[in-house]
Amino acid sequence: MQNTFLYILTVLIWGSTWYAITFQLEVVPPEWSVAYRFLLASLILFIYSKLRGLNLRFTLQEQLFIAMQGLLLFSVNYILVYFSELYITSGMVSVLFSSVIVFNVFFGALLLRSPVNGRVLLGSLVGIAGLALIFWPEMQGVDLQGARLLGLGLAIISALSASLGNIVSARNQRNQLPVIQTNAYGMLYGAAFTALIALVRGTPLAFEVTVGYIGSLAYLALFGSVIAFGAYLTLLGRIGADRAAYVTVLFPVVALLLSAVFEGLTLEWSQLGGAALVLLGNALVVNLRQRAAAVK
Repeated sequence: MQNTFLYILTVLIWGSTWYAITFQLEVVPPEWSVAYRFLLASLILFIYSKLRGLNLRFTLQEQLFIAMQGLLLFSVNYILVYFSELYITSGMVSVLFSSVIVFNVFFGALLLRSPVNGRVLLGSLVGIAGLALIFWPEMQGVDLQGARLLGLGLAIISALSASLGNIVSARNQRNQLPVIQTNAYGMLYGAAFTALIALVRGTPLAFEVTVGYIGSLAYLALFGSVIAFGAYLTLLGRIGADRAAYVTVLFPVVALLLSAVFEGLTLEWSQLGGAALVLLGNALVVNLRQRAAAVK
């Protein structure tokens, strides 16, 4: 039941963050918004750790692996998603980013010696096909050349970065590194690297003092980062990186449903059929029983 709660919580929160992110893209450059988000999330986690008396001391080797997780999962991943959306639609980015689950299957086998589960792989492909059907109107007739081809490449590399970050997190948990403290440091490293990238690129430092921007930033930091990443990475350590990653297929569907409820989006039959395929894929992939190999 606890794993089920973590799974549903992650899907619902990340499904809602797509809307919150729209308030982040008007004035402040994406790199700085990402840096602010994870810096604030890191601060929240450090304060929580101090109040709870949690251990914040790690060896140099452990810090290197935590930094690797932060770089891949809380920096490069997000920067590339934002930039890919400059060239291709958010729907197409969602479809391409969902390939993280396929990457997790293969990287898990290669780097963690996890067995390749044919049922999980099949369910992943069914779910990705469902997402493609949902966003088919956005993708139909798109000229995959020039700038759009660049956007496709950025989205795929983003999924690759997120997947490797998943695998590093699974490795850290296998080596008894706690999720809360590793996320505190990892998000700090991610924010610092993102700020460095912004400075190197000459991106002007900016901040928007509006209710929309500050409110969405607080929501993305607390719920989208502290709570959702804590739930997701805990789940990843329990049931495996391959199964946990199916949330990346589900939360765009939640975002679509929220858009239908709050923004008056009319759902077509293709979108309803795609959602059915996503749910079928979920039934094939998700087994929320804890894996013994993931907690040794």
